[in-house]
Amino acid sequence: MNNKTVILDVREEIRNGREPFSKIMGTVWKLRSDQSFLLIAPFEPVPLFAVLKKRGFAHESRQIGNGDWEVLFTRNGKSLGKTENLPQAQGSRENTPVKEVQFIYVDARGLEPPQPMIKILEALSDLSEDTEIRAHTDRRPMHLYTQLEARGFTSQSEEQSDGSFITHIRRN
Repeated sequence: MNNKTVILDVREEIRNGREPFSKIMGTVWKLRSDQSFLLIAPFEPVPLFAVLKKRGFAHESRQIGNGDWEVLFTRNGKSLGKTENLPQAQGSRENTPVKEVQFIYVDARGLEPPQPMIKILEALSDLSEDTEIRAHTDRRPMHLYTQLEARGFTSQSEEQSDGSFITHIRRN
């Protein structure tokens, strides 16, 4: 296995009724610039192609049996060539270690809208290249996403066990 390929197998999550989008995006965010990403899923994740294309990834996909798919995402379309050259995922499922990211924690719980969004947007000025904001809110910050995108930031929200949300925010 190429040690520059991070593998994520989401078949079990999907079979158990869990949504793997946050896990997928979290893996993508942690990729080093020299790494590619191999996703294994029980179907071809066509909607994901457009999402990752916006972040500079091209994809190559192939069906591997039992209806399962392997999709290799590479940065800037650096293709491996034919899809037969995709790394085989039959071996280890361990992810390649990735660089630890520093973060700024913003606790916006208990605030009435639009105060959580204002507090989070104010924290953007302190965000350096290798830092992310982890914003904790009572609700999914739906109105925040367009504000972040317009300012050149990407975001990913994860629902917590208590129903609150942690949103990871980074510069594009």
